Amino acid sequence: MAITRFAPSPTGFLHVGNLRTALFNFLIARKSGGTFILRLDDTDPERSRPEFADAIQRDLEWLGLNWDRLERQSERLGRYQKAADELRNQERFYEAFETPTELDLKRRKQLNMGKPPVYDRAALSLSDSARDRLRTERGQGVWRFLLEHGRVEWTDGILGDVSIDVSSVSDPVLIRQDGLVLYTLASAVDDIEMGVTHVVRGSDHVTNTATQVQIMEAIGGAVPSFSHHSLLTGPKGEKLSKRLGNLALRDQGIEPMALLSLMARLGSSDPVEIRGSVEELIEGFDIARFGTAPTKFDVEGLRPLTARYLGGLSFDAVAKDVEALGVPDRIARQFWEAVRKNITTREGMNEWWALFRDGAEPMVDDADRDFVAEAFALLPEFPFDSGTWSAWTAAVKEGTGRKGRNLFMPLRKAVSGRERGPEMAEVMALLQRPPQYTPHRSE
Repeated sequence: MAITRFAPSPTGFLHVGNLRTALFNFLIARKSGGTFILRLDDTDPERSRPEFADAIQRDLEWLGLNWDRLERQSERLGRYQKAADELRNQERFYEAFETPTELDLKRRKQLNMGKPPVYDRAALSLSDSARDRLRTERGQGVWRFLLEHGRVEWTDGILGDVSIDVSSVSDPVLIRQDGLVLYTLASAVDDIEMGVTHVVRGSDHVTNTATQVQIMEAIGGAVPSFSHHSLLTGPKGEKLSKRLGNLALRDQGIEPMALLSLMARLGSSDPVEIRGSVEELIEGFDIARFGTAPTKFDVEGLRPLTARYLGGLSFDAVAKDVEALGVPDRIARQFWEAVRKNITTREGMNEWWALFRDGAEPMVDDADRDFVAEAFALLPEFPFDSGTWSAWTAAVKEGTGRKGRNLFMPLRKAVSGRERGPEMAEVMALLQRPPQYTPHRSE
C-alpha cells in the first residue's frame, strides 16, 4: 500500500498547478488502498498564515481530496534539529558565512571562466578561529549539506531513468542564518519518518530530488519512488497565472469533478472524459501514462466539462439546490429533468426558474407579429400540462397554415424568450403563469 503526501506551503492559495500534484498523490494512495497525508510546510513563521492553511484544506475538501493525516512541519522542528545534529556528526553539514554579494561575485567569476556557478566550498577550509571571528562579525552562518560528488540515479515514474551529476550542483543550504529549517531538509526527514513510499511533484524539482536522495541516505532512511510530472502553462504556452486558484474557479461555477476529470488526464496519453465520481478517477489512473512535455491548461476547457457533468446528475444530487430556488416539490424533479442539459453551471438553474415562475419577455420578429398574436389567441386554458404544446401547435397549424420551423421557432421564442432550451412540452408544463403577448405596431 502506498503512502503519499501533499506538502503545500500555506503562504498563499492553491492554484491548479499544485492542485495537480495533490491529485496525483491522492490517486496513487487511494488506488493502492494506502494513506494520503496532507503536510503543511509552515516552518516560515513570517510568511505562513493560518487563513491560507484553512483555505487549502477547504479547497481540498471541496474537491473531495480527503486526507488521512494532517501534519504541520512547525510542530516537528525538534526532529529537524536532531537530523541536523546527525549530519554534523557525519561531517556532512558545515557552516558557511558568505554574504549574498560575495556569492554573486563568485558565480559571476565562475561563469566568466566557463565553469558552472557552483559553490566552491570555501567554508570547509576555515579554521575554528576563523569561524569564531566570522560569527562575531556577521552572526550565525548558514548550514550547507556536503554532497558526495558523483551521479544520483533513479527510475522515475514519469521521466524513466534519471541520472543527475551532483558535482554540477551547489551544496544546498538546509538551515538559514536565522535558524529557519528549509524545505529540503524538513521534507527529507518527514518522508523518512512518515514512511512515504511515493512522491509525485513537478519536474522543476528533479535536481532537488537528487539532493534529497543523498540527505535521506545520510540520515539512514528508505528512499521513496519519485515521479516528476510536467509543468502546466497557459493556453499559449505562457507561464500559468496564479489567479487560477480553486476558489476563483469555484466562484465561476466550475464543478469539482470537471476540474478533477481534466487534471487526472491532462498531459497523459488518455483522452479527457468527464467522470461522475472520484472513485471513477481512481480506477482509471496510471501515472506512467503521463508525458514530460509542458502541458497547456485552458480554463475555458472546464466549462463544457462542467456542463456535461451537470447534465449527467440525478435529481437526488441537486435536490437541495432546486429546493433553495423555491421550486415547489410537486414539480421539482420535473424542473431538473427539463433544465439539466441546458445549463453550464448550477447558477443557470436560477434563470430557468425565473422564466418558469415569472414568464419571459417575448422575442418576436417583425414578420411574425401577426402570426404570434393569432397563435396566442388559440392558447389552451391554463394551467398547462405536458400535452399542451402539441395540442396548441396543432391548433395553430390548422388555423394559420404554418408548419415546421416556421411554426415552432416563433412560438418557442415568444413563450421562452430564447431560441434554445428544453423541449417545449416540458417548458409549457412548468410555466407557473400563462405567457402574454401584446403586439406593438410601429406608426
